[in-house]
This record gives sequence, C-alpha cells and structure tokens, in this order.
Amino acid sequence: MPAQGGRVEAPQPPSSTAASGILERMEVIAADGTRVGTVDHLDGRDQIKLAKNTSPDGRHHYVPLAWVDHVDAHVHLTKAAPEVRASW
Repeated sequence: MPAQGGRVEAPQPPSSTAASGILERMEVIAADGTRVGTVDHLDGRDQIKLAKNTSPDGRHHYVPLAWVDHVDAHVHLTKAAPEVRASW
C-alpha cells in the first residue's frame, strides 16, 4: 500500500498481526471447526502454547502463529484438526 511520499510499506507478517489479538484462555479452533485447545499464552514471537488441561494427553502443545487465519472471540487456524494434532 503506498504511503505518504510514494513509499511502499511492507505488509506486516501475519504472525505479528494475529498475535496482537490473542489472549489467554481463548479457544483455538481448527479450519474444520474442531476445537483443538485453549490458549495458555504466547510463547516467544511465533508460537501459541496451549493449556495442558485442555489437551487430550494432559501435556502442553504448540501451534505456530503462521497457522492463524484470524482472531475474533476465538483463534481460528488455517489447518484442520488432524494436521494440527499430527504436529504434536
């Protein structure tokens, strides 16, 4: 998008945009509509740490911010639940 003075501003990476709206205890929803967990907190600059008490195996799992499609009342992912869980 052109900025004042004719410069072109680089778009923000999706991860930094997505991270700004992610809050603790938000539900994380896969692309197929399946709930895959609840946000524990952001871990570093590029991952969501899921709460272990919402995990089927009682362990913390991580979701890359690059997989976030959008954030509203929930965190919506671009990946379906089987693909998300396969990364654990």
